[in-house]
Amino acid sequence: MIRVMPILKSAIKKQKQDKKRTAVNKPYKLQYRAAIKKMREEKTKKALQAAFQALDKAAQKRVIHKNKASRLKSRLNKLLKTAGKKAAR
Repeated sequence: MIRVMPILKSAIKKQKQDKKRTAVNKPYKLQYRAAIKKMREEKTKKALQAAFQALDKAAQKRVIHKNKASRLKSRLNKLLKTAGKKAAR
C-alpha cells in the first residue's frame, strides 16, 4: 500500500487526529477481540461475562457501535447455550 502525504493543511491535521484516535482506540479493540476469542475457546459463564464487559466498554468508548456490541453479545450467549445443550447429551 502506497502512503500519500497530504498537501492541504486540513488533511495534515486530519491525519494527525486519525493517528491519535487509532492509538487511543486500539487497546479497547484488542481487549474485546481477545475476550471474544477466549469465550469461543472456553465457553464458560466467566468468559462470557468478561466478553460482555469488554464489548460494553468498547461500545461506551465508541470504538464499536452499540448495535454491533449487542449483536456480538447475542451470538456469544447463543454459543454458550448450544454448548450447554451439547454437554448435557
